[in-house]
Amino acid sequence: MPPDHGRLYFLLIVLILTVTVKFLATSTAVELPKFREAPAFRNGRGCPRTAWSSLDQHSHYNPSIIHIAMTLDTTYLRGSIAGVFSVLQHATCPENIVFHFIAASHHNRRSSDLLRHIITSTFPYLTFHLYHFDSNLVKGKISYSVRRALDQPLNYARIYLADLLPSGVRRIIYFDSDLIVVDDVAKLWSINLGRRVLGAPEYCHANFTNYFTPKFWSNAAFAASFKGRRACYFNTGVMVIDLWKWREGKYTEKLEHWMRVQKRCRIYELGSLPPFLLVFAGDVEGVEHRWNQHGLGGDNLEGLCRDLHPGPVSLLHWSGKGKPWLRLDSKRPCPLDSLWAPYDLYRHSSLFSDS
Repeated sequence: MPPDHGRLYFLLIVLILTVTVKFLATSTAVELPKFREAPAFRNGRGCPRTAWSSLDQHSHYNPSIIHIAMTLDTTYLRGSIAGVFSVLQHATCPENIVFHFIAASHHNRRSSDLLRHIITSTFPYLTFHLYHFDSNLVKGKISYSVRRALDQPLNYARIYLADLLPSGVRRIIYFDSDLIVVDDVAKLWSINLGRRVLGAPEYCHANFTNYFTPKFWSNAAFAASFKGRRACYFNTGVMVIDLWKWREGKYTEKLEHWMRVQKRCRIYELGSLPPFLLVFAGDVEGVEHRWNQHGLGGDNLEGLCRDLHPGPVSLLHWSGKGKPWLRLDSKRPCPLDSLWAPYDLYRHSSLFSDS
């Protein structure tokens, strides 16, 4: 039979249109918000002059250089920018801070380039490095949780910091993207971890049993995991980590073990937090509660307004469902969202011109 040229032509047109639509959808997907340029923050008197390069893999540990890790993605980018701005604004030696940003690896390189451009244009003086997190590392290890945001692969990147960052980085502060710092971060950086791998504010009054399912507690082998430990809840959105001890103790593998158990037995409901509790709770170097006034985003279901915990404040953390930028934009902010607003560098098209 002779070829049906009309049918072949039609199929070719359909193929071209499909490719074009996919290209346009991809291009649109990587359109990111614009931000105003932050002022240049300079070191105060008495700050040591330092320099750090990721190319020097075996550089000598310099405690004067503060290393901070945060994730970058389109959903929380506005929060990340505000967090960086707040750290720099309150730091005595802002030029001695190195940020390590972790973004999801994309087949579309334009997204990565846009993220880098946003950081350099918003903070042109900032020392930072951008790393790509391969979601295949957690493929098959993530279980659904009470909130979809907790199931994103990038939420698990904190488990792999020791693999992502250069070996010359001995210590890191990990910050979530929904917080602001209102104190000199050097105070948090300087805490003595002693023999411990991880430091964070602990909350021993919290009902620890709520973080795991009845199936976990009814299994004698699982429940015995906490035997001999005074296990207390801690929030993984603010952590000081000794990466050398982490690597030496193979803590990534220990966390991955519990993620695999979860896939088989469903022992918890809350994303990446429970594995940290299983591995570290009871062996955490306690940090003052002022360094994580968490829960300002309410719970994981409704995100209702909350008050501050009693005591001084060095860091405000909108953990939970409610995020300040979303509530402000919807004209339904909570009272404490006004404390986040001054650090918001988002360029509202109706308020700011290109100049």
